[in-house]
Amino acid sequence: MSLVLVGMSASDVHRRDQLQRAAHRHGATLAFLQLADPSLTSELTRLADAGATSITLVGVDTGPLAPGQSWLRRIAAHWWRERAGQRPEIHVADVLVADPADLEVGGTRPITGSEPGLTSAAWEEVSGHRHQVLVCRGPRCTASGAEDTLRALVLAAVQHQLGDDDLLLVHTGCQSPCNRAPVLNVQPDDVWYGHVDPSAAAEIVSRHLVDGHPVQSRRLARSKGSDTC
Repeated sequence: MSLVLVGMSASDVHRRDQLQRAAHRHGATLAFLQLADPSLTSELTRLADAGATSITLVGVDTGPLAPGQSWLRRIAAHWWRERAGQRPEIHVADVLVADPADLEVGGTRPITGSEPGLTSAAWEEVSGHRHQVLVCRGPRCTASGAEDTLRALVLAAVQHQLGDDDLLLVHTGCQSPCNRAPVLNVQPDDVWYGHVDPSAAAEIVSRHLVDGHPVQSRRLARSKGSDTC
């Protein structure tokens, strides 16, 4: 049996070394559901091409905003249905693991191919959000606390009852003004913020996203050709 630890959250990308050590201790390999390689599908292909006949997937969630565990089954089932040639048995752990150092697989369920696919009528259209907040998750911003910033944004959005028609939060790679980490920007307002700690994140939600007034104390100058705002 081949064992694969699967990083579920975007934050797991920045814990690659920790996850890799955990995988090594348990004789497993490592894959990611989003934002990093190897992707889950590429690792499944590699193992199947190497002759694996049974693969067990264990989702690991060490950070905020991980998709639900059902998405691990969706992606695995999509690969299984699309796989040409030999298809190994795939089993998925019933629960996500919060601490990979204390990995216990527990119960698993097989992939049958009848699981929901990657599309849905609910995901056909771009949402009607008023603001899109791009949160930098580059190496410097992550090291400077972008994960705590993101968590504060989510909590403040919930507190102010902002839904899909109000706000779309997006993780990004490096946004360049690294000396001002953590950095985020609000679109379509074209307002950039730096040194966004959790308290500043909450203020940006309440004052900018709710009341429509940018937080000038955290706003970064935005160069446009020879003009600076």
